[in-house]
Amino acid sequence: MPEPESCCVRNPFPRLTTAARTLSRFAGVVAIGAGMLLSAVGHVEANDKYAGFVIDANNGQVLYNDRADEYRYPASLTKMMTLYMTFDALKSGRISMSDKMPVSAYAAARPPSKIGLKAGSTLTVEEAVYSLVTKSANDAAVVLGEFQAGSESAFAARMTAKARQIGMPKTTFRNANGLPDSEQKTTARDMATLGIALREHFPEYYKIFSTRSYSFRGRRLGNHNRVLGRVKGVDGIKTGYINASGFNLVTSIERDGKSLVAVVMGGRSGRSRDDHMVELLTRYLPKASTRDAGMLLAARSASPAIVAALPKQGPVPDSRPAMTEIDQRIAMAYGSEAAPAVARMVQPQSRPIVGRDALKAALVAERPSVRMPIPAASRVPSAGVRLPPAAVPGGRDLDPSTTGAIKVASVSQTVRTPTSPWVVQIAATPEADAAMEMLATAKRKVGGELADAEPFTETVKSGSQTLYRARFAGFASKDQAWSACAALKRSSYSCYAVAN
Repeated sequence: MPEPESCCVRNPFPRLTTAARTLSRFAGVVAIGAGMLLSAVGHVEANDKYAGFVIDANNGQVLYNDRADEYRYPASLTKMMTLYMTFDALKSGRISMSDKMPVSAYAAARPPSKIGLKAGSTLTVEEAVYSLVTKSANDAAVVLGEFQAGSESAFAARMTAKARQIGMPKTTFRNANGLPDSEQKTTARDMATLGIALREHFPEYYKIFSTRSYSFRGRRLGNHNRVLGRVKGVDGIKTGYINASGFNLVTSIERDGKSLVAVVMGGRSGRSRDDHMVELLTRYLPKASTRDAGMLLAARSASPAIVAALPKQGPVPDSRPAMTEIDQRIAMAYGSEAAPAVARMVQPQSRPIVGRDALKAALVAERPSVRMPIPAASRVPSAGVRLPPAAVPGGRDLDPSTTGAIKVASVSQTVRTPTSPWVVQIAATPEADAAMEMLATAKRKVGGELADAEPFTETVKSGSQTLYRARFAGFASKDQAWSACAALKRSSYSCYAVAN
């Protein structure tokens, strides 16, 4: 039986029909793809640990804010501040990229991600910087901290102080790498502030964050940041994984005169975090301004300011020139190197004392009226000290590190006075940070005899002034303290030992 005629009527527009079918199939694929992306994004945003933030880095306008001021763990985003401190030391000449840093047993024992450093070996500053940007190496981060401040905890105290200075009021650091600590916390807004500070304060070093891979002594270290190369204009910055809080990412993008810094915290997976970051960049870059209003943050030595609430003005100039050693800052005031200057000071009188006399009084007095040390710890923890748990295994794009539950701590820090039968004092200064820098420099120069010494400060009142004694703890006997003092004197430091 012949077919109905309708079946045999020829289509007068066969090409249009084919095109329509192709377009229909393509639209279906797009719809499915968009649905998957929205599902992934929703999966992130529905997470009660999620936080997101996008800021226009040209004018400081906040384009997206979802729980950006709630506390979160930074995990390996911590290394952004470790690198900020390192770039600051490089820029001021206190250290150089070629400096060889000693690797302590404590640093070598840090859990992954790491580059496998051996205790007693050395690592250059350049190797450490690139291994943090690419491999997110926990051991290298500790080496940088110990080299610059004498101990990781002293370095973390400096990191926290610097965070306050550049406008990160809710961030507290307890270590240099982001490994577990219940008191180490931040917010998405604070991390965006840090991202902008890195770009504005250290443009000569910021390009390191776009490094896709680094050859470390014959080994290739690939960058954990998978958004690099995925979106045109992305130039960094850092990834992080936190067991309790999820997958974190800070990203910077510059394209067509527009500039954003975006933060995603609390992703359920590395992939969903990355997808959500791409979605945020795609959504908000068209809304960004092309008018550069100047630096959003004050110059690195100026007063703190909160990003996104800043006046549209240029940078504030540094109030004083950078110095290569803390001794030089004291020398600027007293016309000589710090330790010999303190040794030559005249004896104080009964009158209120200031300046040289105040430094002399603080140095020779036997006991402080107030004890307020900067937190510090030995490189190798003593018995009974709780160590962070081992890292949780992760995928290729993870920064394997774990953490405990979020604990909201106050901005002020409770610190302890080191217990030590004998201490060695090298100087006293009007600034706690200056005293700690002097101790770190002395420890680096002297080496062996101070390898296990613990730098700390004690406050003392001299008239209306408060001064900070720069001291080393960790000496069990007078002979040990005297031996350390002799080594310090060989390196041109005046010092004396005190029974504690």
